[in-house]
Amino acid sequence: MINNLFLNIDASAVDWARAQFALTAIYHWLFVPLTLGLALIMGIMETCYYRTRKRFWKDTAIFWQKLFGINFAMGVATGIILEFEFGTNWSNYSWFVGDIFGAPLAIEGIVAFFMESTFVAVMFFGWKKVSAGFHLASTWLTGIGATMSAWWILVANAWMQNPVGCTFNPDTMRNEMSSFLEVALSPFAVNKFFHTVTSAWIIGGLFTVAVGCYYLYCKREQRLSVASIKIGAIVGLVASLLALHSGDQSAYQVAQVQPMKLAAMEALYQGGNDQALTGIALVNPFSQPDYATEEEPPLRLAAPYALSFLATRDIHGFVPGINDLLKGGYTRADGTVEPSVDEKIQRGRQAIADLKQYRQLRASLRGETPDAAQLASLDALQQSLQKNMPFFGYGYVKDHSQLVPYIPICFYAFRVMVGLGTLFLLFFVVVLFVVYKRDLSQYRWLLLAGMVMLPLGYIASESGWLVAEFGRQPWAIQDMLPTWVGVSNVGSGSVMLTFFIFLALFTTLLAVEISILWKSIRKGPETENK
Repeated sequence: MINNLFLNIDASAVDWARAQFALTAIYHWLFVPLTLGLALIMGIMETCYYRTRKRFWKDTAIFWQKLFGINFAMGVATGIILEFEFGTNWSNYSWFVGDIFGAPLAIEGIVAFFMESTFVAVMFFGWKKVSAGFHLASTWLTGIGATMSAWWILVANAWMQNPVGCTFNPDTMRNEMSSFLEVALSPFAVNKFFHTVTSAWIIGGLFTVAVGCYYLYCKREQRLSVASIKIGAIVGLVASLLALHSGDQSAYQVAQVQPMKLAAMEALYQGGNDQALTGIALVNPFSQPDYATEEEPPLRLAAPYALSFLATRDIHGFVPGINDLLKGGYTRADGTVEPSVDEKIQRGRQAIADLKQYRQLRASLRGETPDAAQLASLDALQQSLQKNMPFFGYGYVKDHSQLVPYIPICFYAFRVMVGLGTLFLLFFVVVLFVVYKRDLSQYRWLLLAGMVMLPLGYIASESGWLVAEFGRQPWAIQDMLPTWVGVSNVGSGSVMLTFFIFLALFTTLLAVEISILWKSIRKGPETENK
């Protein structure tokens, strides 16, 4: 396992491993945001029942809890497979950083998942077996457990984007956690959590409004529809405003620790001061631009100074472009000079060479006590390794182009996410105005718009993850481990086979969920009068 880091692994195996993980993650994220969003919605509705003790609110809460349960079961199935893939397809990655990455995943499984799994049973089957207060607590604890699961998963993902709180041990060839709090409470992780969860609340709001609009369009379930639309739109509006704030913070943090991602998102080839934020530009969606020669994409419309302020909190701040990051030589915000990629590659290769020599020297001792000369050699290698370890991952890079993410996906996915997020904000404002001031059922166009917004919400949510994950390529762990080094040394054929098996399985699960959800929605809530 250790020696695999020094082997050349089949490139097609890397591609298929990445494709399989991307497939699983994309399908998994179709279920997760609705789980988090409906958890808040159903909690609010049962709280209304607890306060009023009206049968209507109990029927409404039970209806939304039923839809939550259908989606929850499907999300669990894909999530379990996703975690297993770290061991099957990414064993080098798991070996190299498993001591750190595994901790939040273990906590998620032992604490958060068991918490939500326990209380979800009380929520579904305890209406006549426990008190109203205990049942309400179980409903909220189910949602809190699901949100805590998201917290630990996002802590793990944030650490991949910005590895902190760890040190490298050359004897075990593993990164070891030096500060659990630094990993768990890093600003990158905290902001990623809030941005992701608030975006999930938007999905929950859109889903609730869409179902209510469907009922009003069909002229049925009038009272439930109006009440659900009010709650869903309020949750969606508040979540949209919170996502706007956390999104701004996220962009600022990306500029500090992942400047190449920001440059790709903006198709910024040549950086500088007083940078404008691109609204839209003509970036070829089917090929990587020639960033080495182009000044900026054609037909560009941009807001003056906005990118500099977004990235540096100074309208005149310097924002590096792709070529600036490759060439280096500019002064960073902390006063240090950015090394060139050539220097990073050289230092990374030196770190790999030092590590190899260190391990060979350790192996030659065969457990014997080293003499003075051997101790001096080990100490010198350790010092050199510690100096160059921040650039370890660059030692596996063979060409500058490997360090540039695929610009078209980053550029357009970011604009889809932001554009649709703005649309949702305006939509929730309009819906709330109409539902409180007018008869919403008379606005057929708005009811149709409410149903259309739901798939757009999923497109926006998946686009955000495309930006986050494509933008950090080629890194499995930022600056520490490229994807082609983290993959397991397995044949591409076996990974390809399981890819298509999972594709069929996940597509079937998605079709089943949509079918069951649709039947439950068409049936409507069960009341005492039915």
